[in-house]
Amino acid sequence: MAATAITPAPLQGQEVITPSIRSVTLTAKEKKYDRQLRLWAASGQQALEDANILLLNSGAGVVGIETLKNLILPGVGQFTIVDEANVRESDLGANFFLAEDGLGKSRAQEACNFLRELNPEVRGSGIRESTADFISDKNSLDPHTLILLVGPAKSETVQQLSKYASQRSIPLFYIHSVGFYSHFSVQLPDQFPCVDTHPEPETTEDLRLLEPWPELLNYMEVKTHDLGSLSDHEHGHIPYLLLLLYYLEEWKSSHDGRPPNGFPEKKAFRTLVEKATRTDNPEGGEENYEEAVKAVNKSLNPPEISSGLRQIFESEDCKRPNAKTANFWVIAHAIREFHSRHGVLPLPGTVPDMKAQSADYVQLQNIYKAKARKDLAEVVESVRTTEKDFMQDSKIDDREIEAFCKGAASVKLIKGRPLQIASSEPRELAWSDTAKSLCQELGDEGSLFPIYLAFMAYDGASPRDHETMKAYCNDTVACLQKQSGGSSIDVEDIQGRVEKFVAELVRAEGGELHNISALTGGMIAQEVIKVITKQYIPFDNTCVFDGIASKAGVFRV
Repeated sequence: MAATAITPAPLQGQEVITPSIRSVTLTAKEKKYDRQLRLWAASGQQALEDANILLLNSGAGVVGIETLKNLILPGVGQFTIVDEANVRESDLGANFFLAEDGLGKSRAQEACNFLRELNPEVRGSGIRESTADFISDKNSLDPHTLILLVGPAKSETVQQLSKYASQRSIPLFYIHSVGFYSHFSVQLPDQFPCVDTHPEPETTEDLRLLEPWPELLNYMEVKTHDLGSLSDHEHGHIPYLLLLLYYLEEWKSSHDGRPPNGFPEKKAFRTLVEKATRTDNPEGGEENYEEAVKAVNKSLNPPEISSGLRQIFESEDCKRPNAKTANFWVIAHAIREFHSRHGVLPLPGTVPDMKAQSADYVQLQNIYKAKARKDLAEVVESVRTTEKDFMQDSKIDDREIEAFCKGAASVKLIKGRPLQIASSEPRELAWSDTAKSLCQELGDEGSLFPIYLAFMAYDGASPRDHETMKAYCNDTVACLQKQSGGSSIDVEDIQGRVEKFVAELVRAEGGELHNISALTGGMIAQEVIKVITKQYIPFDNTCVFDGIASKAGVFRV
């Protein structure tokens, strides 16, 4: 495989990009956060440190604290806990961040004191106040960039926070854990783009072999000139990318300039490459030819854009940016124009590992990086033109544009939805376009969606006894079926399964099991970090966990 080497002399007219060598001296901060920096890089860590989390706690109050724990450890910037309760005896057996000497004191402040010990760099505060009183003053909500609301919560409270979060484009999580079951839902802004989605490298590999540019073709011709006369060592170390380009030119010469298309032709092309392999090479075989044969199916495909990116390109925000357009859409507009001109996306510039001499591999990297820089410069120029048309000064950082260009093939735009708010009358619930798919979920005997319905009953039914909650769930199932257009589901069977989950919530009497809440808090924190860093792809939009079966399910409601 390729190894680092001195950069060879460039081809005529080619820019050389010398590989940078990272200093081995790490700062104390880099050492402390080393593992997570590998996951979401410095930009993600900075976003985490800029975040200000508001936890509106209620009930037993364990799952919210466990969520905060998993955000404080990696270094979230600031947090505030709002909780009207004082520490009780029952809290000590379920909440590891409370102690006996805190009995009778503010639960918010006592938990805050222990949480801050986990990471002295994180600022935190605890406020003894009810959620309703705290959110009555909107100024108290303004500093926060993400809100965690722990249930049970009154419908008026959820509705008020949902409206506030929607107006300010602030992510809102609603969390609830009772007994062996838990669920959490997220309300994201109407348009929530994720550019750095961290896809598997092989799924986004763009080598541009069917659309090679002059510098790449020139290098291929230099390295494969008089291929048959090369020594065994040289023949066995030609990068497979160049081999594919070489044999593509040979194929095209006998196929009217067309590359292999479809399975039969690609199979014939693989045979062409295989026959050129030297079977008696004493240098230890020709892995480069084996790599070339394996890469035919994935590397020789016409360039296509993903359905997610196509949806973005077709959006009016992308087609016609204006003075109020967010950075994401301005860059998307520039990349759309690039794709319109060239039929391809900007080149990411990465080259996969392969058998090659170090000098050849570095030269190949330089060619791809130079092309990526050229494509990026074209997109940047388009962005600046749009800015001049609608804005006084340039405001979009080059690094933001570069990140979009590199991740354009896998960009994801999530369209956030308001939280489903429990009502005292379940027939008032509006399931809109999800009713049909949710009825299909209910028809699946192993589905966990009935747990969500049980939690809806826990929030909406009054009193919270078995019969009242059971009746609430039955009405909800009927409401879903009606809004779905009359889906053919076994209502009695579903009602029987829902009743089992209702019985557990009633039995627990609002109490939390620490292990269930701790696990749920870990899952929530993972999704919160995705939302804060805008990396990876956050779930959309409700997750349910069954601690008895140790199963989780995600639903869009």
